[in-house]
Amino acid sequence: MKFVIDTHALIWFLEGNSRLGSNAKAVLSHPDSQLVIPATTLAEAVWIVERGRTSISSSKDIIAAVKADARVLIYPLNQEIIEMTMSLSAINEMHDRQIAATALVLASKGEMVQLLTCDKNITASSLVPILW
Repeated sequence: MKFVIDTHALIWFLEGNSRLGSNAKAVLSHPDSQLVIPATTLAEAVWIVERGRTSISSSKDIIAAVKADARVLIYPLNQEIIEMTMSLSAINEMHDRQIAATALVLASKGEMVQLLTCDKNITASSLVPILW
């Protein structure tokens, strides 16, 4: 199983924030979890930190944490992801579409995937298996 990480899940895990769902926390804490961070998630997390909207002091801290974690694969924002987003009109936000599209592209390649998110719009779309 691969777990695609939404922006809130990434930030809240790194912060130790209690808003992180217990199932997501268990996955993110497990040493054998296969974690996929969409490039969009990482870019959005850096943007949030730079605007002081989190307790993480520096965007460099996020990059360092991701680099140091051997379980993490950064998935690129490529043409395949963009094309997948075109079919995700049930999801309103562009970034959320790209994150969900990453999970769907991986699933289309035969991967077992769950998306770690509490985003109501993504969850309501029922397009991607969610774990929170």
